[in-house]
Amino acid sequence: MSEDTAAAEFAARLRELKERSGLSYGVLAKRLHMSTSTLHRYCNGDAVPAEYAPVERLARLCKAGPGELVELHRRWVLADAARGRKGTPAEAVAPASGEAVAPASEAPATDPGAGAAETETGAAAKEPEAPDGGPPRDEVPEVTDSGAPRPALRSRRRTRTAVLAGIAVAAVLGGVTLGLSLSGGGETDGDGRKGPVGAANAGDGAGEDVTASPSPSPSPSPSPSAGKKEKGAPSTSASPSAAPPEAAEGGAGQADAVPLTVRTAPYTWEDPCSQRYLIDRSPGEVPPPPLEQDVPAWTSAVGAVSSGGQYVQLTVQGTGAETVVVEGLTVRVAGKRSPLAWNDFAMGYPGVGCGGNVPTRSFTVALDAARPVVTPESGHRDFPFKVSESDPEIYYIKADASAYDVSWSLELKWSSGSRSGTLTLDDKGRPFRTSGNNGRPAYEFPLGGEKWVPEGTTKLE
Repeated sequence: MSEDTAAAEFAARLRELKERSGLSYGVLAKRLHMSTSTLHRYCNGDAVPAEYAPVERLARLCKAGPGELVELHRRWVLADAARGRKGTPAEAVAPASGEAVAPASEAPATDPGAGAAETETGAAAKEPEAPDGGPPRDEVPEVTDSGAPRPALRSRRRTRTAVLAGIAVAAVLGGVTLGLSLSGGGETDGDGRKGPVGAANAGDGAGEDVTASPSPSPSPSPSPSAGKKEKGAPSTSASPSAAPPEAAEGGAGQADAVPLTVRTAPYTWEDPCSQRYLIDRSPGEVPPPPLEQDVPAWTSAVGAVSSGGQYVQLTVQGTGAETVVVEGLTVRVAGKRSPLAWNDFAMGYPGVGCGGNVPTRSFTVALDAARPVVTPESGHRDFPFKVSESDPEIYYIKADASAYDVSWSLELKWSSGSRSGTLTLDDKGRPFRTSGNNGRPAYEFPLGGEKWVPEGTTKLE
């Protein structure tokens, strides 16, 4: 699906909800804590939200039902994925440019100005591609420290200087290596074959590519190396996802590519009233409750751990037209300890209504059990499910704990034709962490208040 089509269908859903609510853009924007112009761009299809949280809040304000929430999320996933594909060429240019000027780091011995040239070239390589029809990236004027634009011609000359310096250094190194090989006999020749800079870099690069990307496994249980690969998988948004590796030399990467991606959001809220965090700080040292989209940064800043339960959202999407079967999810417990003896902070404001319908594809995990398993909510379907690029699935995992402090992760088993594998899903390479909160001092933050107070002491009007 093209970017324009996906964005248009997503925007049409938003407009339908907005019109049905009978509320103006101004009223909705105020309740969503965003500008009216931003909300207008979302509903017109001029922009796609970077996060799903504001979309869900808008849908709930407009009284969207469970089925509508699932479909709206699906449309957002497609629009967001299409937008990401459009930006891929710009991202792919940077590594190539960086490799081309890498030898210039040794240029000071030859040209005192080459170091500065390389710095400017490296910075330019990280800039995004010029828009269609615009000038090439190396013709875009640079900006000096004083803020004045620097002529593009000077930038191009410095770029060429860095490249030429790199070529010269490479030629000198090649000559030295060849001389050593010719003068040292058989033993030196053997070392010479292993020692050239180009060969060493190629070997290291190949090792990094293989290690950083998940690969399909014929067995349902991943090996230790497979777990290591998954930790290196690239992530989006706030959450890691398992993505197919880049094609390696000879096309092996494409043959072994994982045919689906998983976006993991470990800080999703089922609703603010049910979400709590344990924090090893006094109430005076803890900032007010965050908005849902700011939760990852907030929890990282205060060292918070999910209290009593954790709500994890998984967005699973195929990378092509082929159908991929998601066969199931398995819980892996990395450790169980006594519950944290920290203070307990509630995210919901006292007296402010919460709650909502349970979305489809909802599952529960009892972390206190000897062998926790993923169980579908009452009336909901269990695995397997099918996904493709145009038909993603969203799963909601509600894990609860009361007797232990549990570190855990999920393993997603998939198959497609003759291929199969298992992906480890966690919090950016670390296990999820959920702790019981029984008997812990609890605090709440009054709406419009200035500090945390003991839970239950807020006077409601």
